[in-house]
Amino acid sequence: MRDTLDFLLYDWLQVQSLQDRPRFADHSRETFDAVLDTCERIAREKFAPFNRVADLEEPRFDGERVHLPASTHAALAAYVESGMLAAAQDHEQGGMQLPLTVEMAANAFFSKASVAMGGYAMLTQGNANLLMAHGTPTQQAVFAANEFSGRWFGTMCLSEPQAGSSLSDVATRAEPDGETFDADPLGPRYRLTGHKMWISGGEHEITENIVHLVLAKIPGSDGKVVPGVKGLSLFIVPKHLVDPQGQLTGERNDVSLAGLNHKLGYRGTTNCLLNFGEGRHRPLGKAGAVGYRVGRPGDGLRCMFHMMNEARIGVGLGAVMLGYAGYEASLAYARQRPQGRPLTAAGKDAAAPQRLIIEHADIKRMLLAQKSYVEGGLALALYCARLVDEQHTGSPEAAVEAQLMLEVLTPIAKSWPSEWCLEANSLAIQVLGGYGYTRDFPVEQYWRDNRLNMIHEGTHGIQALDLLGRKVVMDGGKALMALAGRINQTVQRAGQVAGLATAATALAGALGAVGAATKKAWATGEPEEALANATPYLQAFGHTVMAWIWLELALAVEGRSDDAAQGKRAAQRYFYAYELPRIAAWLSVVERREPLVREMQDGWF
Repeated sequence: MRDTLDFLLYDWLQVQSLQDRPRFADHSRETFDAVLDTCERIAREKFAPFNRVADLEEPRFDGERVHLPASTHAALAAYVESGMLAAAQDHEQGGMQLPLTVEMAANAFFSKASVAMGGYAMLTQGNANLLMAHGTPTQQAVFAANEFSGRWFGTMCLSEPQAGSSLSDVATRAEPDGETFDADPLGPRYRLTGHKMWISGGEHEITENIVHLVLAKIPGSDGKVVPGVKGLSLFIVPKHLVDPQGQLTGERNDVSLAGLNHKLGYRGTTNCLLNFGEGRHRPLGKAGAVGYRVGRPGDGLRCMFHMMNEARIGVGLGAVMLGYAGYEASLAYARQRPQGRPLTAAGKDAAAPQRLIIEHADIKRMLLAQKSYVEGGLALALYCARLVDEQHTGSPEAAVEAQLMLEVLTPIAKSWPSEWCLEANSLAIQVLGGYGYTRDFPVEQYWRDNRLNMIHEGTHGIQALDLLGRKVVMDGGKALMALAGRINQTVQRAGQVAGLATAATALAGALGAVGAATKKAWATGEPEEALANATPYLQAFGHTVMAWIWLELALAVEGRSDDAAQGKRAAQRYFYAYELPRIAAWLSVVERREPLVREMQDGWF
């Protein structure tokens, strides 16, 4: 995997050029490589050997404490010690001012070694980054700084038992804590009551405190709650109360674990139902969990999307790396497992030696599919990270274009790897056959862990609605046009290269088909008609993006004849021969606004 990362970072994305920018001036390829080396070593020594332990010894609640394996505590202590929680932060915050592209590449090692144990760090980084964008200076100094140091970990608390993904139906309430509620140096202080479900990292004793970011509704001047998402505000709700200097006061906040969710996979990350303000504790002598508002009233969802969008790219990366782990495991197995003989006259001789299964065409097909999914997915995730670096440190014009590209690519960066790297894990099981279905080999766990990624941080259906319902049509389609411009540039370059011109023509056709389907989906202007087939649209859009990525990678190895370059050409050819033709079927139902799924009635099932 390291060779692939190096190729993507240095040969394709040219991240070494970022050192010419003031923010990254202290860096060089040597410092980037040192970060990658350190993370690769920690992941290999502290995470990978205990991935199965975290799966088998899932979190246990004894009524007072949640118990996790000692290896989980040790792995996260090593991660904290590496400084990676603050890697992209300013030097003044104890950070390295590392490009996000390099930070994400380094974190890929942890996702591959144990995505569940690494989840605590991903959530904490996202939580602290949100506070750096929307919190007050005191909130940043107290809460974000202690998260970046690893002293505290963080969560995001959106969903509720009755609401799920429908955030407009959030019922958790926040009431101002007295007439002087806005005089607290930590922020306007409220009392929260309600329940939050599916909270990853919601209870543990890895760190001395947990910083919950909670969406809740506050009353307006008339005492009534504003309905829908416009009524949502965001609150910092620590597990233990702290003072303005960031020290624990010794008082427990009224945040209680109602129960642990027992999951198919991802078992190494605690997942909780939390009760806020149930009365088990009375912090500062009153009922309700103490929370400090972040941002303005009613700005909760806008603030939270800062963390959600970052988390969506992180989820995509996690899905990629689980797929990558399965690919490497099945490739290693195929290279040493003898079975069957050639389909030739000589192969009919039962006394002839068996050949390795990697020599069978169908095994090669499954391995090529996995390679195209995981290496392409990794390229997409790092490309999005590179866009974030461009957004923050590029020229004003480049920053605007990067933002547009991120708008339309974020749903793909989350959803495409979640679907197709899960398929890669399924193919890995298939390569191993019956052995793959047992716990003697790790591929079954990779599939179980990966199955979550189509669900959390916005389900597949929500990503589809976001893409077709908002991202490709907003501002007159500016984001879609920005992406189309980048793809057309690749088409023009590839059209001049022998061996890639046919692929360039196919990609141009796919892009045109997506554009035509987008217009036809919205031809009547009726959202119910346009969005009924949003998921097939998402699949076709994602495959078009991935075809573009693979053509870019094929261009990047042009002129090379080594095995790695030949492998990338083969994966590009596979994707265009076996995968890109799928988009015609997906887009056909979008174009004609196929009414079946809208008209289907309950009783007919």
